[in-house]
Amino acid sequence: MRNWNWGHAPLATVILMSLAVTARSQPTVPNTQASPPPAGPISFVPDEPNPVEPPLPPAPTMSFDEAIHQSLIRNATALVAEYEIKRAEAVARETRSAWLPTLYGNATYTRLDSDRTLGTRVISAANQLSANATLTVPIVAPQQWAASSRARDQIDISRSSRADMARQVALAVARAYLLVVSQKRVLEVTESARGTARAHYEYSRTRFTGGLGNRVDVVRAAQEVATDDGIVQQARTSLVRAREALGTLIGTQTAIDAVEPAFDESPPQSAALSEMESRRPDVQAQKDRLHAARHSESLNYAEYLPYLAAIAQPFYQNPPSLVMPLAGWQAQLVLTIPLYDGGLRYGHADERAALKGEAQATLDGILRQARSEVRTAFSAVMLAESGLAANRRAARLAQQALELAGIAYRAGATGNLEVIDAERRARDAAIQVAVAEDALRQARLDLLAASGRFPSKEAH
Repeated sequence: MRNWNWGHAPLATVILMSLAVTARSQPTVPNTQASPPPAGPISFVPDEPNPVEPPLPPAPTMSFDEAIHQSLIRNATALVAEYEIKRAEAVARETRSAWLPTLYGNATYTRLDSDRTLGTRVISAANQLSANATLTVPIVAPQQWAASSRARDQIDISRSSRADMARQVALAVARAYLLVVSQKRVLEVTESARGTARAHYEYSRTRFTGGLGNRVDVVRAAQEVATDDGIVQQARTSLVRAREALGTLIGTQTAIDAVEPAFDESPPQSAALSEMESRRPDVQAQKDRLHAARHSESLNYAEYLPYLAAIAQPFYQNPPSLVMPLAGWQAQLVLTIPLYDGGLRYGHADERAALKGEAQATLDGILRQARSEVRTAFSAVMLAESGLAANRRAARLAQQALELAGIAYRAGATGNLEVIDAERRARDAAIQVAVAEDALRQARLDLLAASGRFPSKEAH
């Protein structure tokens, strides 16, 4: 065996590399005896076709406006709010009955063991039948009038709360709808990346079969395809869950698919700030609560006023007695003057004053929060637009880098590590574009909601 002079090792290395490059550039088939391909089946290369993916569960498509409209009809929370209005109306009817006339009838049959007599005269017969009707007509009922007025205020509050609840339901459905759109976009991006990885794998496998490549390149490419397969399945799972969640929020029995929505034009910031107070249901609902609290406090005087009622009672008594004829009637005027109730009225007054203060403080907080949401939404829209533009530029550059890496790999200038790295970067950049698109849609939705323009009146 010849002994190498290690002092000339760098020169020998250069010569060997030159010979390798020269051999690669020659059109002749490489020397199979110097570097023979492995014999036998390539167990680590999946020769079988790609497995068939199970289809996604069926999901009918619904437009954005229709999804919002259906949710306000079918959603359980919206239905509960609607029943709250009916309950408030029923309570108002119950309260009103306190100052409307009432008529009650009574009948009594009495059986004694025997007649009660005084000498030969029957004082109380063994069988007695008596009947009467009582008509009560409130003439002056300030306490009941005040209670009925407070109950009518609760109807207005329930209606305002229903509008606020509808806004919350619509926002939840809108966000779920946009999530479906975003997940579809992510699935599209990941499937495209998987297609690119499969094409690279097929090319690497073909080169290796022809004796120009190596096992490492094929295994790397196959591993990247498997990785993208896993990412695609995750995206499919997320899409199925998003569709089911959307269908549940809308109130349907099936999953719902979504399409790209078209939002209304965003208002200027000055207009949004000025319109917000009159258009937002949550602000209006709190204003109604404050108005009801002030009105309730203004009716405190009614608890100090007298109460006057007229009572009429026809009767029938058989057999008649010494004090009750066979038939007759009686009438009364009953005046009730509240003199002292142990401090109940003062407690009511203090409670109503506290409720008014709470309502005012809550309204001030809601207005501050609403103005902040408008300003934040405008900034978020501008930043999301800028971020989307940057991510799109990055995705274009990543795609160009992938194409250049593929060209270099086909020319034999590089290995497939650069190609696989470029594939991953292009895939991640495309996913970031989908995320940025969703962020922009969400920001526009937040702006419309903060300004009070979502949901629109047509949605109701």
